Amino acid sequence: MAGMRGKQTVRGMFQSMAVILAAAGVIYLFVPHDENADPIKPVDYRVELVTAQRAAPYPVLSPQGLPAGWKPTSVSYERRSGDAWHLGYLTPDRQYAAVEQSTASPVKYIDSVTRGARDTGAVREVAGRAWQRWEGPKYDALVLREKGVTTVVAGTATEGQLAELATALRPAPKFS
Repeated sequence: MAGMRGKQTVRGMFQSMAVILAAAGVIYLFVPHDENADPIKPVDYRVELVTAQRAAPYPVLSPQGLPAGWKPTSVSYERRSGDAWHLGYLTPDRQYAAVEQSTASPVKYIDSVTRGARDTGAVREVAGRAWQRWEGPKYDALVLREKGVTTVVAGTATEGQLAELATALRPAPKFS
C-alpha cells in the first residue's frame, strides 16, 4: 500500500503541472503583446526642467525645435553634484546624444560626461558659438566653456547630430 501512495503523489504532481502549463499557455495566447513595439519610452522632462531652472545658477539649456524622431530618454538635475543638468536623447537612427551642464570643475566634469574623450584641438562653429571638438572611445562631444558653467553635448551620435542638438539649445522658457 505504501508503494502505491508514492506513485499517486508523483502522478498528482504531473497532473498539477499539466494544468498549470495549460493555464499559462491560455494566458499567453490571450494577453496582448506586441513584439514590434518600441521598448524605449520617451520621458517627460518638464518637471525636472522647472526644478533645474529654479535651482541652477546658470541658464539651463534645453533643445527647442528638434526634428521629428528625436526621443528624450533620460533626465536629471543634481544640485549637490555641481548643479548638474542632464537631458539624454535617442536620435532618429537610434544613437545616443545628451546635453550636460554643470558648475563643477570643467576638467573632471568633461572627462566624466564624455567617458574619457580628449580635446582634439579643433573648434566647430555652432549657432554662432565656438564649441571645442572632443573625441573618445565611447562618446564624442562638443564642449562649450562659459563663465561659471560648462555645457557638453556628447554621445554616440554623429558629429552632425551632436551639432544639430547643440544648435537647438536655448535657455529653457520660464514656467511659473
